[in-house]
Amino acid sequence: MNVTIKYFGLVAEAAAKSEEILELDGAITASELKAQCLNGLAIADKDSVQIAVNQNLDETITINDGDEVALLPPFAGG
Repeated sequence: MNVTIKYFGLVAEAAAKSEEILELDGAITASELKAQCLNGLAIADKDSVQIAVNQNLDETITINDGDEVALLPPFAGG
């Protein structure tokens, strides 16, 4: 199955890209995909990165063919 991965902010900088299409074999959850995508990237606090699947921030979702996944850096507010 193919999924589109979009990288934002410091995640995009660490990955040196803003988007890619991954071909995945078998079932995988959003949290497993997040770990796979962040593996090897120079990000100090990988737990602070959020993953959204089709604009839904739920790491327990199972990824399906054609899903759009976004890896989002920590948000600052005030």
